[in-house]
Amino acid sequence: IESLANRYSGEAIIGAGTVLKKNEVTSVCNAGGRMIVSPNVNVDVIKETKKLKMISYPGGFTATECFGAIDSGSDGIKLFPAFLMGVDGFKALRAVLPPGLSTYAVGGVEPSDFAAWLASGITGFGIGNYLYKVGDTVSSVGKKAKKIVSAYDDASNEIT
Repeated sequence: IESLANRYSGEAIIGAGTVLKKNEVTSVCNAGGRMIVSPNVNVDVIKETKKLKMISYPGGFTATECFGAIDSGSDGIKLFPAFLMGVDGFKALRAVLPPGLSTYAVGGVEPSDFAAWLASGITGFGIGNYLYKVGDTVSSVGKKAKKIVSAYDDASNEIT
């Protein structure tokens, strides 16, 4: 994180995912990270993140979890695992979430799904396993990354 923050902090928001504890938030901050993504709604993690003036994206799935995160100060919600909720489930949830709340579909979302998710009001995506699997080469990850960006651009243009 420190190397990435030193090199790219002017171009990208650097942070950490799967953050589960307050002390991990502090470590990320001390390394120059500015964003915390968690798989769950941990109020202590959210509050520590905001205390350190960092961006908070906890993982939520239900309205109760999402509103708990919002009430604790999160900047948005990582909908996880998104493939279980699906676009129709998200549309129902989106109807009760605050307008303008950043929402990211994470977990089982692939480039072929982007257009439907964007049309439903999702802000963006977190892509993990689709992009990288153990043993992938730099070249293969690069090709997948280009495919992801192209699919996102195409889907964005499709809904505007």
